[in-house]
Amino acid sequence: MPLRDSIESDYKTALKAKDKNKISTYRLILSGIKDLDIYNRSGKEKKETDNEDIKKLLKKMIKQRSESIELYKKNNRTDLQDIEEQEVRVISQYLPKQINEEDTKKICEELIKSTGATSIKDMGKVMAELKKNNADSIDFSKAGAIIKELLNQK
Repeated sequence: MPLRDSIESDYKTALKAKDKNKISTYRLILSGIKDLDIYNRSGKEKKETDNEDIKKLLKKMIKQRSESIELYKKNNRTDLQDIEEQEVRVISQYLPKQINEEDTKKICEELIKSTGATSIKDMGKVMAELKKNNADSIDFSKAGAIIKELLNQK
């Protein structure tokens, strides 16, 4: 089942259940997908919005909410933080499971060895390999920090 259909189906289920938190999150997602459809139809390369486009949108939405969560934590706004965390849970159910930080570090260490990276100048080479093999399963902002730390130790 395409991702869009799955999201629309879950939205209808949330409507029937009258789950206000999920309904608002699904509306945000579907609105983002419609914006993406408009952009893809009017852009230089006219194309249909596919699952990869939707996954990128969802990752971007999660990143925005994660940044908001950090701000709310700093300012002791647990009410707003809880709302953002609920939205992240709903959005992330449509993405592949992310590898935890410990496993990400192991993968980065292996890639540094296999690519022969010795300094921070080789970071692009390591990141390219990482994206080629683990595009959906790794948080690249965390991975970038880990790789930078590992290369600076050399």
